[in-house]
Amino acid sequence: MSAAPTTLLTRLGLLGVIFFGLAYMAPGVVTSTFGVVSQASHGVAPTAYLVATLAMSLTAVSYATLSRAFPTSGSSYSYVGNVLGRPLGFFAGWLILLDYLFLPMVAWLIQSIYLNAQFPAIPIWVWLLINVGLTTAINLLGISLASRVNTWLTVVAMATVAAMTLVIAVAVFSIADVDLGARAGDAIWNSDTSLTAIGTAAAVAAYSFLGFDAVSTLSEETRNPRRNIPVGIVAVVLIGGVIFVGVSFVMQLMHPGGQFDDPDIAGYTMSVAAGGQVFADVTNLLSIVAGFGSGIAIQATSSRLLFVIGRDGALPGTIFGRLSRTFRVPWVNILIIAAIGIMGSGLDLERATSLINFGAFLSFALVNIACLRFLWRRRSEVPRWLTAVLATAAVGGILTDLYLFSQLHETAFMFGAGWLVLGVGVLAWVTRGFRRPIPSISDGA
Repeated sequence: MSAAPTTLLTRLGLLGVIFFGLAYMAPGVVTSTFGVVSQASHGVAPTAYLVATLAMSLTAVSYATLSRAFPTSGSSYSYVGNVLGRPLGFFAGWLILLDYLFLPMVAWLIQSIYLNAQFPAIPIWVWLLINVGLTTAINLLGISLASRVNTWLTVVAMATVAAMTLVIAVAVFSIADVDLGARAGDAIWNSDTSLTAIGTAAAVAAYSFLGFDAVSTLSEETRNPRRNIPVGIVAVVLIGGVIFVGVSFVMQLMHPGGQFDDPDIAGYTMSVAAGGQVFADVTNLLSIVAGFGSGIAIQATSSRLLFVIGRDGALPGTIFGRLSRTFRVPWVNILIIAAIGIMGSGLDLERATSLINFGAFLSFALVNIACLRFLWRRRSEVPRWLTAVLATAAVGGILTDLYLFSQLHETAFMFGAGWLVLGVGVLAWVTRGFRRPIPSISDGA
């Protein structure tokens, strides 16, 4: 009997990596969050999204730098572990797991809630089972199939957002006696807003970028990962930023100011006003269907991080470090994430979302710190000007991530603290009461 496989199959190119990242972020999320961001910024949503893009780009640069040096699917777990030591590497991985394990559940739950709103005769829990079941089946059949399905669904999502934006733009230009120049200026800055308001709104907008880091978990399945993963990480943030800023600018032109009857459904309300009820319902349904790609991407990347940690032995390898022989996917992890997703039927959206943000921003900060340490080690091998640029980005990333962390709801801190305590317990178990060293972290270098 042949030995169990321990390596993932190399199947993805740069385009596949970028589409996985975009699907994870979900391009259409800007139409859902526009009302909240516009209200928080007092009517300058595109400026808030621009600030968020610049802020998250700082951390993306650190991820890109380290992914080039350590082309492994371990992401922050491997980067921090190899640069700052195994204990911090374990906790960086453990923190980001809080994001990766529960974000699929949130994505599936949102999808099911919207489908139930469109087809109320079918309960949310039935839609949840359908979403989890289909996504899991696709991911179990290999990264190639998942990439193809994900790419087409992301194209549909981007086309739907483009169609909605175009219709809103046409509606704006058809308004009689409107001073578009004045509206455009007010959408960027107006007398009601302030730097504080924009900062608060940018913190909300930054959540739309969560997932760009997941691209790094595909390193071992990507051709030429030292080039394609860093390029993919930065490209995902910049492409997402262009979409978010551009779409929110057009929407802000149609709705000057930040006052809404219900900011949570502002995008849908504007779609009805611009194109009519049928247009709004069709684009809404297409967005929901296209959002299925987000679930595929999130489940796929989350299972890879679990696999690397399990392969190293920092989690039980017989469970988390296993690959299927035929498709070479971490099938046990995919099923575990599916089971967690089904648990979402017992949660409301607010409680489910509060689980994910604590780990993301702390892990991002650790990656930026690791990047600074890495640059210091390699300072004699890298041009001084480039080291200065990368180090400045890392420092900016640390400050940004800690600010975003400080803006979290107290519920997130409660769940996060509990998760950290559980992590200490897991580490104590793996190291037999801290008597054994933490298992070595695969660096892929």
